[in-house]
Amino acid sequence: LFFIGLVNPDFQKIMFKADNVPIVILLVVVPFFTWWGLRQAVLNDEYKSKAGKDLLKISNTVNNDPEDKLHTFPFLIHPEFIATIACAVLLTVWSIVLDAPLEQPSEAARTPNPSKAPWYFLGLQEMLVYFDPWMAGVVMPSYIIAGLVAIPYFDANKKGNGYYTWTERKWAIICFLLGFVVLWVVLIINGTILRGPGWNFFGPYEYWDIHKVEALTSINLSEFLPRFSLFGWHPLDWIKPTTAWPIREGPGLTMLGLYFVGLPFIGCYIFKELFKDMGPLRYIVATHLLLMMGLLPMKMYMRWLINLKYIVWIPEIGVNL
Repeated sequence: LFFIGLVNPDFQKIMFKADNVPIVILLVVVPFFTWWGLRQAVLNDEYKSKAGKDLLKISNTVNNDPEDKLHTFPFLIHPEFIATIACAVLLTVWSIVLDAPLEQPSEAARTPNPSKAPWYFLGLQEMLVYFDPWMAGVVMPSYIIAGLVAIPYFDANKKGNGYYTWTERKWAIICFLLGFVVLWVVLIINGTILRGPGWNFFGPYEYWDIHKVEALTSINLSEFLPRFSLFGWHPLDWIKPTTAWPIREGPGLTMLGLYFVGLPFIGCYIFKELFKDMGPLRYIVATHLLLMMGLLPMKMYMRWLINLKYIVWIPEIGVNL
């Protein structure tokens, strides 16, 4: 669909901009290497299942035999050196063929529309649509960095190191695909292709009309619940904007408590073996990071379905989620 859409002149203007060329490469490279890695993993698992115990005996013998090992130089250094030269040539040709996307000097009274971050930060800019600036700009990126640092410490499964496998690393591969491909690459593509002037949402081949203004009235959970009707009965109509925030935001806080505390508690009984292997501390850290990762698509869907802005809205203390 992407390549078919390139015949559209409006889509061509977007994708062939000099600063959007990495997105075109991203759309090809990420799916290909994701498929390639999974294919190698499946083929390796099939080979191991056919070989059975004999393969395990051979691999143990080989790993303990110093004569079967290869030196880093030249067998690793030479291919890396050639790859470095190839990348340098590619970047040189790229810089000659494509001009840098430089515009006029910045003016406070005249800003680009749409005003977008560099392509590798478009995921963060897209998150600003669904979260408070403090959450999307500080908290969530900090969680990303802390989560990447913590992965080796709470990973109890030591299999799959140094070789491709799917059966031995299902959980890790699924989490990676969800976190990187779905929650990062997709957000970058959305921010590039689907966000036009005024950061409005445009269809894939829709003309970016600078005069298009769509007023989207988003409401908080504490404003949505009083409107909820059950056969004409409004069970939560007692929630008012003037109500004290611990009571007004009680339903939202309860939902977050069940999400961040209740689900891990239930999970430790459902996934008993995982809880036993990881231990309480690693299990709590891992589940908390996974739940934070899952909060992003949930918040996106709630924005699309019911125009939900914040689950918890406490301007009295500056906390919005």
